[in-house]
Amino acid sequence: MIFINDLDEDINSHILKFADDTKLLKEVRNSADSSQLQADLDKLVLWAQKWQMEFNVDKCKVVHVGNSDDGSTYYMEGSELTKVSCEKDLGVWISDDMKCSKQCMHAFNKATGLLGMIKRTIRYIKDTRVMMSLYKTLVRPHVEYCVSAWNPHYIKDKKLIEKVQRRFTQEAQLSLRDRATRACQLKSGKVLHKCRRLVFEKL
Repeated sequence: MIFINDLDEDINSHILKFADDTKLLKEVRNSADSSQLQADLDKLVLWAQKWQMEFNVDKCKVVHVGNSDDGSTYYMEGSELTKVSCEKDLGVWISDDMKCSKQCMHAFNKATGLLGMIKRTIRYIKDTRVMMSLYKTLVRPHVEYCVSAWNPHYIKDKKLIEKVQRRFTQEAQLSLRDRATRACQLKSGKVLHKCRRLVFEKL
């Protein structure tokens, strides 16, 4: 077993560790802050070389967040780190403007893709219990994964996520007139604005 508890020793920047994933964060307002962040990166490289756990530099990215950052260039092992405006972190897309629109689109695409798969493969079974079980098992996890980290606040993003529930009830051939009636038919709760979860009670 390899321990990484000492990875952050002598590191001045804020560091986050999760399994083999490491993130270094620092507020950069001037060249001194930028130099300090580069020094911390160098310390990480030295630690990795010492313990023969070298970083995959090609997968290391830089995301500049906010307007105060000067957009400095950073290096690891002599290679310039790629600057990106959006990066996937532990399954959630993080953008430099801290908006969750891309994550909402990603969750929507995954969920609608699975709804399409259900529609193609389960053609003749329209039992509500079966369809609800498929929805909860295959679709719902994608629109709820780590939702507390990307709670949408724009109306367009909220409507995009809500389309998943609306499409499901339509494709399940539940002949209902509006969303409120469909929710009642499915014995579902409201879509919570606080955490944007599609809550369904047990049938």
